[in-house]
Amino acid sequence: MSFGVKAGVNYSNFANADFETDGLVGFHAGGLVNFKLNERLSIEEEFLFSLQGAKLKGVLNDTESIKLYYMTVPILLKYRTNSGIYFEAGPQVSALMKEDLDKSLVDGQFAKKLDFGVTAGLGFQAKNGLGIGARYVAGLSDVGDFQSSIVKNDFRNSTVQASVFYVF
Repeated sequence: MSFGVKAGVNYSNFANADFETDGLVGFHAGGLVNFKLNERLSIEEEFLFSLQGAKLKGVLNDTESIKLYYMTVPILLKYRTNSGIYFEAGPQVSALMKEDLDKSLVDGQFAKKLDFGVTAGLGFQAKNGLGIGARYVAGLSDVGDFQSSIVKNDFRNSTVQASVFYVF
C-alpha cells in the first residue's frame, strides 16, 4: 500500500444541457491511496476537492459561471507497464460541497448533493513516484436539482483533468 498527493487542472462543461454553455477551467487537489495487487495491477482510491461547472452563454455578457465544488472519490483499476505508462478506469462518486452562481438564475438549490460518473485515463509514473496523468470523467447522473418550465435539469457533468502527483 502506498500514499500520495495529487493536483491539477480541470476543464468542465455540462453534457446534454438545453441551454448554451462554454467550458469552465477549474482545479482539483487531494490525496490518494494505492493498493498493489501484483506487479502491474493496483486499485487506487483518490480523495480530491474539485471545481467543476460551466460558463453560461448569452447571460450577462457571457460572464456568468456556474461553479460547483465537489469532494470526488474515484476508485480506479490501474494497469502499469514496465516503462511506467499506466491506464486507469473506474467509477467515481462526488459529494457537492458548495455552489457559486448568481442565485437569480434558480430559486433554491441548483445542483444535487451527489453525482455519479465513470472515469478513464492514462499517464506516466517514474520509479521515484513522480507522475503525470490525464483522464476524462463522464457524469452518469443528472446534475440539476431545480424546477423550471423553461430549462430541463437533466444535464450531466463532463470533465477533463490533467494532473501531477507524487506517490511516497
